[in-house]
Order: sequence, then C-alpha cells, then structure tokens
Amino acid sequence: MRTTGRQLPSATALALVLSVVPAQAGASELSAGISLGWIQAGTATRLAVSPHAGISWRIESNILFHVHDLFSVVPPIQVGGAGVYNSTAAALGYGWAHGDFSVGPSLAIYFMPACGSALCGHVVGVAAGAHGQTNAYVAGPLGVSVSANVEWVGGSSLVLPGHVSVLVVAGPVLRWSVK
Repeated sequence: MRTTGRQLPSATALALVLSVVPAQAGASELSAGISLGWIQAGTATRLAVSPHAGISWRIESNILFHVHDLFSVVPPIQVGGAGVYNSTAAALGYGWAHGDFSVGPSLAIYFMPACGSALCGHVVGVAAGAHGQTNAYVAGPLGVSVSANVEWVGGSSLVLPGHVSVLVVAGPVLRWSVK
C-alpha cells in the first residue's frame, strides 16, 4: 500500500477551527452518536450508517460555535457496492437546555457508488456544501440527532450528472458538558 504526504482536508479544517476559537468562550459540549438514513448521489438513494461527533462552544448566552464530523458508510449490501462519505462542518447555532440547532458550510471527502440516468459507477472527490443539524435531549444527556448535508459535487461526470449529493440521517446522540 502506497501513501502520500497529503493530509485529510477535514482534519486540517478541524485543527484550523480549533486554533481560531477564542479561549474566553464559554463552556463546551461534546456530542457523539450513530445515525441511519439515506444518501443520494445521482438517481439512486442508498442506505447510510453514520457515526458522528461534534464539539460546541457557547460564545454568547445561547449562541453556539459548532464543529461537527459525520462519517457515513454505504454498506456493500446494495447494488453498486460499498462507499464512504466524510463531511466536516463549522457552524453557528442556537442552544437551549434540552437541545441545539446549527447550520454552516461543510467540506466532504467521498468514494461512493452513484447512478445517472444510463450509467452507474463510483465517484471520488472533495466537495463543498452546507450542513444543518438539530439535537433534542430527551433523557438527561441522551437525545436524538438529525443531520442534513448538501454537497455540490464538481467535475464533468457521466455517472453523476446532477452535481449534487444529499445526505439525511437521524439517530441517538449522547452529550458531555465540559466547564
């Protein structure tokens, strides 16, 4: 197996964001969970299994700065085979005692099956887009998370003529507060 000297853009973006967050920001919260949903690239909708993690800082009263990473696996049980889709987002949001909501730009790295109107295959690349997420905590630190991503996939692909991928997942989430 050959490796290159390039680092993952999502890890670089996360490191940059963490270095920019002001030290005087309020308490932070860590959250993690696993979600199920669907991803659509081209004409076919596929099952997505998505572990996710995030950290948020209260900047002002209920205003949050949120960094979130969503790693989605397209299981090989579907036509076209397996795939992966990793999206990292830096977002602003609003938080309250039993939940939060955030939206912001995202960057995705992907290798996934996709079908156009006449051709199927795998698409590979990096794409910019938008991310939205809401968490509702229903039993102390245990809650439900819903995430949605839209990425604008570039290039001239016969497999993916629409140039858009959409991911929507939902599932349990757990949070930890750090003071």
